[in-house]
Amino acid sequence: MIKKSYSLLLFLLSALYINAQTIVVIDSEDSRVIKDVAVFNDNKTKFGYTSLAGEFKINAFDDTDFLNFQHPSYENIRLTKKEVEENDFTVMLVYKTFKIDEFIISANRWEQNKEEVPNKITLIRKPSIDFANPQTTADLLETSGEVFIQKSQLGGGSPMIRGFSTHRVLIVVDGVRMNNAIFREGNVQNVISLDPNIIETAEVIFGPGAVVYGSDAIGGVMDFHTKRALLSTSEKINVKVNALARTSSANSEKTGHIDFNIGGIKVAFLSSITFSSFGDLRMGSVNHPEYTRPEYVKRIDGNDSIKTNPDPNIQVPTGYAQYNFTEKLRFQPTDKLNITLSSQISNTSDIPRYDRLIQYKDGDLKYGDWYYGPQKWMMNNVSVEWKPENILFDAVKMVTARQDFTESRHDRKLYGTYLREKYEKVVAWSANIDFNKSIGNNLLYYGIEAVRNNISSTAEGWELVLNQTMSEAPRYPDGENIYTNLAAYAGFKIDLSGSLILNSGIRYNYNALYSTFLDNSFYNLPFTEIDQKNDAITGSVGLVLSPGDETQLSMNLSSGFRAPNLDDIGKVFDSEPGNVIVPNPDLQAEKAYNIDLGINQNIFNLLHFEITGFFTLLDNAMVRRDFHFNGKDSIIYADELSQVFSIVNAGNAIVYGTQIAIQMSPVRNFRIKSNINYTKGEDQDGIPLRHVSPLYGSTHFIFESKKFKADLYALYNGELPSNQMSPSELNKAFMYATDISGNPYSPSWYTINLKTSYQLGNFGMLNVGIENIFDHRYRPYSSGIVSPGRNIIIALRVVI
Repeated sequence: MIKKSYSLLLFLLSALYINAQTIVVIDSEDSRVIKDVAVFNDNKTKFGYTSLAGEFKINAFDDTDFLNFQHPSYENIRLTKKEVEENDFTVMLVYKTFKIDEFIISANRWEQNKEEVPNKITLIRKPSIDFANPQTTADLLETSGEVFIQKSQLGGGSPMIRGFSTHRVLIVVDGVRMNNAIFREGNVQNVISLDPNIIETAEVIFGPGAVVYGSDAIGGVMDFHTKRALLSTSEKINVKVNALARTSSANSEKTGHIDFNIGGIKVAFLSSITFSSFGDLRMGSVNHPEYTRPEYVKRIDGNDSIKTNPDPNIQVPTGYAQYNFTEKLRFQPTDKLNITLSSQISNTSDIPRYDRLIQYKDGDLKYGDWYYGPQKWMMNNVSVEWKPENILFDAVKMVTARQDFTESRHDRKLYGTYLREKYEKVVAWSANIDFNKSIGNNLLYYGIEAVRNNISSTAEGWELVLNQTMSEAPRYPDGENIYTNLAAYAGFKIDLSGSLILNSGIRYNYNALYSTFLDNSFYNLPFTEIDQKNDAITGSVGLVLSPGDETQLSMNLSSGFRAPNLDDIGKVFDSEPGNVIVPNPDLQAEKAYNIDLGINQNIFNLLHFEITGFFTLLDNAMVRRDFHFNGKDSIIYADELSQVFSIVNAGNAIVYGTQIAIQMSPVRNFRIKSNINYTKGEDQDGIPLRHVSPLYGSTHFIFESKKFKADLYALYNGELPSNQMSPSELNKAFMYATDISGNPYSPSWYTINLKTSYQLGNFGMLNVGIENIFDHRYRPYSSGIVSPGRNIIIALRVVI
């Protein structure tokens, strides 16, 4: 009996001890609990976030482990497990006056403190994403106030960074490059394939990132990290469920999302699903009546009918639907080895191409149909991270991936019975092996990369009355299309003194493109094969000087390059009414040379500002220019006489500008932050570059208490006059307002907006917001669709 009682007592004490392994993280001043604090050991093999109650279980941490606590609003702290126990499992964090994101980032594929990196980098974390409630990942990027988003249709979003876009900026997802060989010179919408509800952090690296990321990284890199499968940090199975329901009034959005994590000590599984349905978008009602939609085409009993729009502010048709799946399986047999298998799937419904559907010809709408078929993307990848800490490297990360892209275009003229359909598929294989080695306070990193794209392009015409198919010219060569990229790089970070850090790197790139035309009857091209090979060496060198705790100065010299892809060299398509782009097999690679100068300054713990100036020289720039095809400057394309253009190397171009960010915190729970972006760019002939956006920025007034947060903010854009617009934009006058001289231009605009959140105990969050409060009618530069009018957003998040 005594032995049984003793055993029972030991069991109860053990259970109490295990339960006591739950820590609580609180604010050092007002003792409020802090959610979303990252807690991890030094090598991040044990990682997680505090709950809405500020709690986190540390049973799985060894007694020798250090526990790191990081949150963008608080000073970082590092404690031993014993120190945490001695403080009764309560951890107090000291509030930072300014919410400067110091969370370690991946500028060199390995996590590094932002203060040691000479590049300008913006980090968007999960709490900010949840508060902003973006409908798409393009909208997520726009919340930074430093990435300009162009939209041709509601189901779109093409990021512009420092005057560059599409195939001159790089998208990376979980270490895998998303850019493929048909990323076009026009606007691309692939970023919306990423589910914003599963993104943990989004990092925007401004300026060339070619040393680590290779071709296309001229304007910058958008590096997305999705949620990881979390292991249990206690003896119990870690089960966590997140759910979201959201509606928005401007496009009748209905979004549902759920993800759940099941984690043991060595194995974890994450599953996520998101479904969104969007109706036709309502524009604002104030200003620019020329943007309204007075009529639209509806097909009735096999015939086109022009319908009067009962509400010209409704953009008919623009609605679409989308779903996303994410599955991850993680296996960590030891603290030194981590293996993750991941699958991401995205699919949309047909997406109406709104900017084409509002075109007129001879007084009538030009098209009866113009839509993108379902945009499908699937990525399967395996990531292995091993930390043997040998003489050659401390850690190695290997990522192999296969991506499948499917897209199509479908168009039919008004009252026509012939539907053109063009289909493209890309299978992209990639492999990256990255190493790092710490040498004292210095870091050496190096790696290799291999990428292969296989592209198929087909087309057909559909005669609706006869119900039969007909042959049609594809968008790209209809034979073999293979794009290959091989690269090796090395870089280092040297701590020259306690206040001066040197970053430098070099990369060798080899790119090859091989394409064949099987059927040359459609265009009678003077060639039937494209065989291109390019190589380049790029590099960077940067300095970060911290003369005091309140000041940081940075300088970065870097080069980048972009090898022509299949879309540059081999496509045939109508870019604007009456214009046609034809292949140019003589196109060569372009290179970029960039300098960044930056200063970060904290003044009396009251004001913080960050100013970055940049200048980029684009040599041998690939631009769209007048061209001759078989000796002619115009050809018949799609039953229309069209002027011939092609992508050519046009000497050089320059892009320059500045980015300014300011934060003020006059009292603890209130802060003001603002940023402004100014960019100019032109080629050697003084012709403005297409993707140079107008002056734009945002200003936020933010109040945050224990459970409530409110953000009253303004978004604003400057005017872009006609003489500062590129020729390709001037050819799309139907999208723009008209100045007093009758020329198209992009007017200035602003919106006032309010977002709020309220924490519902320890189980959820209610978000309510209103965008474009004054219901302004505006169309951002280069966009075909008009932005939403007054938009009420209601979202409920539940955590179990």
